[in-house]
Amino acid sequence: MSYRTRFGKDNSACDSGNAVEGSGSSKGPNEVSNDFDHEIAQLTKHRSRPHQLLSQDMPGKSRLLVSTMKMLVGRESNHSGRGRFSSADGCHVLSRYLPINGPWGVDESTSPAYVSQFSNDGLFFVAGFQGGHIKIYNVDKGWKVQKDILTKSLRWTITDTSLSPDQRYLVYASMTPIVNIVNVGSSMTESLANVTEIHEGLDFSVDGDEDEFGIFSVRFSTDGRELVAASSDASIYVYDLQANKVNLRIPAHSSDVNTVCFADETGHLIYSGSDDNLCKVWDRRCLITKGQAAGVLMGHLEGVTFLDSRGDGRYLISNGKDQTTKLWDIRKMSSRAMYSPRLRDHDWDYRWMEYPAHAKTLKHPNDQSLATYRGHGVLRTLIRCYFSPAYSTGQKYIYTGSSDHCVYIYDLVTGAQVARLNHHEGPVRDCSWHPLYPMLVSSSWDGTIARWEFPGDDQVPTLERPRARRRRGYYNY
Repeated sequence: MSYRTRFGKDNSACDSGNAVEGSGSSKGPNEVSNDFDHEIAQLTKHRSRPHQLLSQDMPGKSRLLVSTMKMLVGRESNHSGRGRFSSADGCHVLSRYLPINGPWGVDESTSPAYVSQFSNDGLFFVAGFQGGHIKIYNVDKGWKVQKDILTKSLRWTITDTSLSPDQRYLVYASMTPIVNIVNVGSSMTESLANVTEIHEGLDFSVDGDEDEFGIFSVRFSTDGRELVAASSDASIYVYDLQANKVNLRIPAHSSDVNTVCFADETGHLIYSGSDDNLCKVWDRRCLITKGQAAGVLMGHLEGVTFLDSRGDGRYLISNGKDQTTKLWDIRKMSSRAMYSPRLRDHDWDYRWMEYPAHAKTLKHPNDQSLATYRGHGVLRTLIRCYFSPAYSTGQKYIYTGSSDHCVYIYDLVTGAQVARLNHHEGPVRDCSWHPLYPMLVSSSWDGTIARWEFPGDDQVPTLERPRARRRRGYYNY
């Protein structure tokens, strides 16, 4: 039985109620006040708390977590007058069942895993390995390999992949200006570049540009017509797939652009993060006349490794090499970056050094972020972070990989660390929460892809602890 059917959710607007969610298992050192009353806190609670008529209790107990059994009884008795759970009711139930059991093994390679992402509907899962393999698994068919791709034009590693919204095409990037696109909807399982199938190269270099650069991040637009890419030449590129050419190059930052994404489904706004410590917002409707960022978000003390949009064109989170995740509201952005002094040792290198102990307590003098989450490590590689799924959790949590070999889950509003998934023997560069079910998959430099679930499949976890692999060299990937 599917989770949609089981909990009887509809897609109507969220109902208001009086219940307030618990704060999780550990407060930790996070900079989120208990009276965090910003709009996003109210929106999050509004999307993940039950209808007041399903949550009423004895006087003085309305702030406690509402039991699932009580909500089911209330639904059967039609206390709310709706006859079924609303989206907020369902999120309140599902968000309490975190994917923390396991792990179960998905796959293992002799090559470090760099990318792991579910498709938008959760039917497929994409994993990319440094050795040049990309595998697409059919989740509903027992994680059977749907497509086994051996890449071309690879320099050092696969830095990113992106599956098109219609799930027919996959693009993969490396430390070159060429992004390759593969038809993953074909019937052939084995896809050997330009031997069994054509991997078309999309050239992101602009005419007259003689500088070689690599691409750290690439994403499809919601309509599947464009790609946005972040590059090592401090620029953002937008590629028009119909015209088969770059239609926009933005000299965006003063250092490597490590991460980029569209802010929402319109495609007008773009978020970017860079080693210059800044997140920037770009409005394509104004670029022709202004030629500059719509705004700048300051607060990280070190480079930004990844960012994720909430999907509403307003909020985003970012991971930084200052060992933090930050929550942002673009309405608080500045028109330009203000000067901030260097706050750590000049020769510190996150690729092979630990973060200086004295720097862990430092704060940016012009921090514009709404909240800061600490506990995980952002070292060795470009660690990624995300909002939890809207359907099952109401985006109540944020989660991130970590250089200490774990996955961390934080409560967005309270900042509490609600889970720490510990199994891997190498940095967890990427992780992905299933859009519908309480299932999370982590990928690590130890070469393993691990699946965490609630409640699991009633079997003993099959994934043995891997043996640590030695690294040869350190790279900002």
